[in-house]
Amino acid sequence: MGYYIEVPEHKNKAEQIVRLYGGRILDIAPDWEDIPDDEAIICVFHNPFFDAAGFAFSPHELAQFKSPDSRLKTWLVMSRKKAEELTGFTGY
Repeated sequence: MGYYIEVPEHKNKAEQIVRLYGGRILDIAPDWEDIPDDEAIICVFHNPFFDAAGFAFSPHELAQFKSPDSRLKTWLVMSRKKAEELTGFTGY
């Protein structure tokens, strides 16, 4: 299923996460081991009519998000605690 962050508008979700939740946009897709444990990796998938802001909660989920597809992607990091709160993630 996945875990996603909802924000007020359907488009420009990366910018909304920066503004509302202190996220930081990255230049490239990060590697799992390069991100501190207290930060979360977020991938915003740009679709024609909406963006989807997915929480890469594990190395496996990150690998899935990094898989090539036709969509543009914006990568961010933000507080892991806040990402878990916003997505309802409780662990696995």
